Amino acid sequence: MIGVRNGEEFLLKVLEKIMLCLTLIFMILVAGFISLFITMFLGLKLYAILVIVISFALMLYVVLRVFGLLSGRIANRSIGIVLLLCLLSAGAFEIYQAYDRSITMEQAEVDLREYQPFSPDTKAVRLAEESSLKLQDELPRIDGATALYPLYAAFVQAVYPEKTYHPYNSEVMSNTTPDAYMNLIKGEADLIFAAAPSEEQLAYARRNGVELRLTPIGREAFVFFVNAKNPVQGLTTEQIQGIYSGTITNWREVGGKNERIRAFQRPEGSGSQTALQKLMAGKPLMAPPQEDIVSGMGGIIAKTAEYRNHRNAIGFSFRFFAEEMVRNGNIRLLAIDGVYPARETIADGTYPLASEFYAVTANTVNPNVERFIEWILSPQGQSLVEKTGYTPISFNVKED
Repeated sequence: MIGVRNGEEFLLKVLEKIMLCLTLIFMILVAGFISLFITMFLGLKLYAILVIVISFALMLYVVLRVFGLLSGRIANRSIGIVLLLCLLSAGAFEIYQAYDRSITMEQAEVDLREYQPFSPDTKAVRLAEESSLKLQDELPRIDGATALYPLYAAFVQAVYPEKTYHPYNSEVMSNTTPDAYMNLIKGEADLIFAAAPSEEQLAYARRNGVELRLTPIGREAFVFFVNAKNPVQGLTTEQIQGIYSGTITNWREVGGKNERIRAFQRPEGSGSQTALQKLMAGKPLMAPPQEDIVSGMGGIIAKTAEYRNHRNAIGFSFRFFAEEMVRNGNIRLLAIDGVYPARETIADGTYPLASEFYAVTANTVNPNVERFIEWILSPQGQSLVEKTGYTPISFNVKED
């Protein structure tokens, strides 16, 4: 009887240990699952791996301790070493990230306040003489592309009354091309300055019963660039189409080194993304990974300029923004079909990817909009186009 009782007591203790193990393991799994979900949601892949490692280590520790398979001192030291290694890994990762950020040639979006009209230190160019047009009231509400803000800030500085026009909160704003078209179609802007609209923007205007009127006011080059360390100096239009359709995937196919091509893109509706879509001429545009879609126009330059991307990156923008507003020496503009994008090749038509940019209206009732556009097309307005760094519609305009 004593043997049976002892056997029952032993079995009961084993069952108690099993239940304790299962309870603790369940708690660890729940905590681990929640932590794993949070780290994955935040994109912290290393920390997700550490969560998995720590969870398995804790479950093993629980089994060994509950069943007495290892002495308490050895088990405690073992789990302590695992936790210490995980902590050191996390610390080393954060130190590397900080170092990486410190040497990465990142450049934020341009601060448009540098071109704010009437600001004492503004970079917006000025007329040499008094403007032939002066507006005092019923000022057109303006919006537009980031790259064109320095130009229309110069227009405003010549024509509008002197006061503060904040670039993000005033009658003269720059909310990027997609938002500018949205504001124009919704009637929240009277006039925008931008590249031609995308098919989606045209469809949105039609759905809202709005007809967009585009008036060319200047020309600019759509440019492609690579990291300055990339040996490729130029591409053909067909090669660009091949890269962005996904049929050309390695730089050696276009005269470069044996490196995978990482082709950055912009969000749908941005001026430069629309220019790329038109360049594809009906060829399918590949869908890039989400991390290869860069929101800001300055961002796509910074990503291409990064030392980590020097072997394989290619991006696109407009010449003035890339060369004058950002001035990142770690990228190099590419010749297209053997012609380098310069103001001279834009003006004489030899650069193949030059196109007009526009003053765009949509059913505005503001009486000064037409007067303002007429003045922009006058010698004074066109001289500001040229002095800013763009190519005027009237190619014979000379700088003051």
